[in-house]
Formats: sequence, C-alpha cells, structure tokens
Amino acid sequence: MKSIAEKKQQQNIGEYIIYMYQMEDLLRAFNFVLEDIEQYVVSHYPVELVEKKETVTWFADLATQMQEEKITQKGHLQAVQAIVDELARLHWSLLKTDKSYFEHYQLAKPHVLHMMLEEGADEISHEVQLFFNAIYGRLLARLQGREIPSEILEATESFGGLLSYLNEVYMHSKN
Repeated sequence: MKSIAEKKQQQNIGEYIIYMYQMEDLLRAFNFVLEDIEQYVVSHYPVELVEKKETVTWFADLATQMQEEKITQKGHLQAVQAIVDELARLHWSLLKTDKSYFEHYQLAKPHVLHMMLEEGADEISHEVQLFFNAIYGRLLARLQGREIPSEILEATESFGGLLSYLNEVYMHSKN
C-alpha cells in the first residue's frame, strides 16, 4: 500500500490524493488499531512478508501523523493538504493564463457554484478542494452501493476533467 501511494504520487497526483484520503478513512474505520489493520487488510495484500511489515509501519506512521495533527475524526494530512493547496494555486494561475483550461472550467462553473452554496463556504477552502471532495464522495457512494444523483455524476465528470488537466500540468512541472 505504501508502494501504491508512492507510485501514484509519481504518476498521477490526483489519484495519490484520493488514495491518501482512503488511507486516512481506513485508519479511522479501524479506530487506529494497527493490529486490526494488519489482520484484516495488510495480511490479505498479495505481497511478500517484508513488504507487509513495511506497510504496517507505514500505517503506524500515518496514524501517528494523524493523531499529532489532530485529524482523527475528520480532515486531511498536512502534507496531502499542501499538495491540494498547491494544485489550487495552479488552478488560479491557469484560469488567468490558459485559454483551454478556462474553457474547461466554464463547463464546470455552474456545478462549482451550486456545490459551494450547498456545502457552505466554511467547509470548503477553495474550488480544488471541492473537486476532490465531490469525486471522493462519489467514490464512497459507489462503494456503499448508493445511487448517485445525475447532477452529482455530471458535476464530478466536469471536476474530473479539470483535475486531469491540473495533473498533467503539475506532473510536467515536477519532471
């Protein structure tokens, strides 16, 4: 799982962020009891014993970070949030300088406005956070077998397009 996170961080920053949100929620779901995570999650992971031990250590480190950062109930790791914030700065820059990105954004804008009003300004620090929250919420709804309203599907499709564009520019700037 650590290796998956590292690979995603190198290849697709958006997928990395969503993956880390999942890992945070996994720790919360198991109440940060590492023995349970080892027994019910890591032991079923198809890798060598050495990598399983590294994965448990990785989860322990994540748990410690989450506890130190006081995000055991909600919120995201500071390191992950810093990347989201960096993507937000890139988003604002591209809106001003990249006509193609601006056109993509115009398709998403009605959904952005609707969801920002629905979520409340206090909950969302910027639009890129909204994009990730909506896409992660859609993923969770699918995993739970819940029906996803068509307006949410439409919104997340447009947000996904923006995040893909951001990912491409971000990854190109890092290489």
